[in-house]
Amino acid sequence: MSLQDKIKSLSKQHLDKVIEIRRHIHSNPELSFNEFNTADYISSVLGKMGLPVIRMAKTGLVVTIQGNKPGKTIALRADIDALPIEEKNDVPYKSKNNGVMHACGHDAHSASLLGVAMILTELRNEWAGTIKLIFQPGEEKLPGGASIMIKEGVLENPSPESIIAQHVFPTLEAGKVGFCCGTYMASCDEIYLTVKGKGGHAAMPANYNNPILIASAILLELNDKFMKHPKNDIPTVLAFGKMEANGATNVIPESVAIDGTFRTMNEAWRNEAHELITKTIKSKAHEMGGYCEVRIDKGYPVLINDNSVTANAQKAAELYLGEENVVALERRMTSEDFAFYSLLKPACFYRLGTGNMARGITSGVHTPTFDIDEKALETGMGLMAWIAISELSK
Repeated sequence: MSLQDKIKSLSKQHLDKVIEIRRHIHSNPELSFNEFNTADYISSVLGKMGLPVIRMAKTGLVVTIQGNKPGKTIALRADIDALPIEEKNDVPYKSKNNGVMHACGHDAHSASLLGVAMILTELRNEWAGTIKLIFQPGEEKLPGGASIMIKEGVLENPSPESIIAQHVFPTLEAGKVGFCCGTYMASCDEIYLTVKGKGGHAAMPANYNNPILIASAILLELNDKFMKHPKNDIPTVLAFGKMEANGATNVIPESVAIDGTFRTMNEAWRNEAHELITKTIKSKAHEMGGYCEVRIDKGYPVLINDNSVTANAQKAAELYLGEENVVALERRMTSEDFAFYSLLKPACFYRLGTGNMARGITSGVHTPTFDIDEKALETGMGLMAWIAISELSK
């Protein structure tokens, strides 16, 4: 039996166990940087395999698996945190924690990586090198668990030559995967504005300077510059989703708070845009006799898939699943803290199909009805193990 066939056989053999693991994690979700019980559970599963676990970033876990002889080192990453969403699925493994749900598939990522650990340990005499498994907290919340784990040395001792991760993709049917070389996902920054004018009685316009009008003018100016008439062809999104004025029908407030996001695919333009956004806002507020405090919290960077590592992973996927089950992905303006790793190491972030239209499993991530076709876990663990071993042999 070939190594690939052995991996496929073990994936089928371990599927029920990995589904059980996924359902346990799904039923007991924990928010970013508070995944203490999740980390303990994952650690216990790894311990039963005889794998020594290192704790990092309080709730992060790292294990290292050695092959039959020295060789390259690569890393595989899964995230473990959940989202503040109330689950609406009527399933036996529904979240037991009110207002918290694994609505982004991190339970599937973690379960798949545990399945990878099972496969790699059983086949460790058939591959050379070192594979580091990273179970990372806090992907959903700034500053991102990846940045913290990097600061604490997750990419050291041993230092991987490349790093790979997969992410659920509900619009792709289970059994299929997708890849995109080069720039794949956008940076993501949070923008907080406090527009200040002069409040007063709505019936006396001569006595106030309405900050709501100033805020509206600022938003229209920004939309014109960055969305309607962008200065370059770099994909860019500047959007604001929250505005609070706290006035009344006859009360003009003193200030308006506005929250938004800025995303782009180019780090140089990202830095330039921050300055231009701030300048535009302050200039418009001043022009209208007001003032605006601007705070831009720099979030996740642009995620870049290394051409060589991604091409090798895609080729491995085509060999494992068949070319008909591997698709090309378009770039996305969503963001991921895996991007921090991609700045430091050649990286590949690919998509795992988890949808099943015939069964109605079609809800998007970050929704209260998100779920997966659990058959995808067989692909998730088997393919990642195969990609890892293939990458070690390059």
